[in-house]
Order: sequence, then structure tokens, then C-alpha cells
Amino acid sequence: MALRLLYLTFIRLGGWLVLLGRSSAAKDVELPVLRHEVAVLRRTNPGPRLE
Repeated sequence: MALRLLYLTFIRLGGWLVLLGRSSAAKDVELPVLRHEVAVLRRTNPGPRLE
């Protein structure tokens, strides 16, 4: 259990370090990519229809 907690903490800290090291241009590119991904997912999996 302690090993798993240590592993998850290490992974979380590593993710934060990666985010801090990215440039603002990379972040600006990521926003339209994520918006496109959301649009595609909404097209492929529409919400429930009320009948």
C-alpha cells in the first residue's frame, strides 16, 4: 500500500513538472486540439434523447 502511494505521488509530481516546463505556445496549441476532440466526441456519442 505504501509503495502504491509513493508511486502515485511520484507520477503526480512528474506531471506537474512537465506542465511547468511547457512553453506558452505549446499550451496555446493544446486548447484548439482539445476543443476539436470534444467536438468529435459529442458527434460520435450524442446525449440521450427525451421521448
